[in-house]
Amino acid sequence: MSTAQQRLPASVPGIASALVWGSGQLLNRQAGKAAFFFVFFAALIGWEIGSGNYYAGMDYTPRSNGGFFVKGLWGLITLGTKPREMTLTGLTEGDNSIVLMANGLISLLTLALLAIVWIWGVRDAAGYRRRLNDGGPRQSSLAYFKRLWEHSFAYIVLSPGMLLIVFMSVLPVLFGILVAFTDYNRDNLPPKNLVHWVGFENFATIFAVPSWTATFLGVLGWTLVWAVVATATTYAAGFLQAVLLANRKVRFPRVWRSIFLLPWAVPGIVSALVFRSMFNGQFGPISQWLVDVGITDERVYWFTDPSHPNLARGIALLVNLWLGFPFFMALVGGVLTNIPDSYYEAARMDGAGPLQQLRHITLPVVHRTVSPLLILAFVSNFNNFGVIYFLTQGGPDNAGYRFAGSTDLLITWLFTLTLDNRLYNIGAVMSMLIFVIVGTISVWNLNRSKAIREL
Repeated sequence: MSTAQQRLPASVPGIASALVWGSGQLLNRQAGKAAFFFVFFAALIGWEIGSGNYYAGMDYTPRSNGGFFVKGLWGLITLGTKPREMTLTGLTEGDNSIVLMANGLISLLTLALLAIVWIWGVRDAAGYRRRLNDGGPRQSSLAYFKRLWEHSFAYIVLSPGMLLIVFMSVLPVLFGILVAFTDYNRDNLPPKNLVHWVGFENFATIFAVPSWTATFLGVLGWTLVWAVVATATTYAAGFLQAVLLANRKVRFPRVWRSIFLLPWAVPGIVSALVFRSMFNGQFGPISQWLVDVGITDERVYWFTDPSHPNLARGIALLVNLWLGFPFFMALVGGVLTNIPDSYYEAARMDGAGPLQQLRHITLPVVHRTVSPLLILAFVSNFNNFGVIYFLTQGGPDNAGYRFAGSTDLLITWLFTLTLDNRLYNIGAVMSMLIFVIVGTISVWNLNRSKAIREL
């Protein structure tokens, strides 16, 4: 190695790679690595120029001449500048704000991934030159890639899955967040109208307009009650059934267990629709039976009587109990089989009765094992769309709510806002609030769980 090459500052290859990807590696005489990084650079430039209109001989504007990345970022920032107009020949060409937002997010995420490669190349060029200047050995490109394969095999294999997660999971989440800061609703639908950024105006609508605030707080309160009660009742019933079936005095436990698992085996939507028919106030057999035996003087309108909303809520909790307890029964039953008999023998020798054994041995061991799943069950019930929507459809109506009924959860209210009323901006705000609430409760409970702390 010549003296000039040894004394080349490490910043020179780094700056060179920052300007033209791979050029720093070329200065370091690593042609293979230089070609690797330059391929990404050429793909970025080629994609932008190939998808743009840079040779049209007109005044340059991002909207008319920009390629995928330039026009994508322009569209994400502006959401379009030219609405479609009705003429004698039909609608003119214009910008679709939602398409521009989606394309902008794709271009932004792609640039973020390419930025990782860019930083990698700059750090590699500067770091390798620094090691050479300190007297380190030279390394060929082939040796570098072999070492990279050996030490980063897991990350290389996982990288395709990471790309799918970015564009299939992260992208929709970011899209929903951005919609919350726009005026995208039924009164302002593209492509005829342009969507605009409105900042925190939609959040102010939820928390400053009394009717929206009352609806949000009312639905949130019922959602929390529903999630807690639905989780507690299904867990308690499943625990009780599992303990009873584990008793040696019960004959044919497998038969009983199979029978109790049937509600879990039947699709929840089917069961909800069946119960909806059974509790139909006008034609359902349960209301008719109550009249026939003289318990009530007239039919009970379980899901449609606005003066008795707790009837619908109670039935929804009972149906959810029917659908949910088999899961905990099977889960707790598996935990019970792993509790050593020596625990119970020692308790009996100390004079503990069946209830004391249940309280001080069975319940603590089972709860410690299933507590993380209880948190997941709480989250699932918090967003339990199927039972509420297919059983009560959010009813009965509540005159004090906006687009919500007395049994609506936040998730079913969100569905009504977006699919039925096309208030996409308010729905996006609700999605963010649901995420914050569920995420906060879940993290707090998981941090308190001994099972999680011991992982």
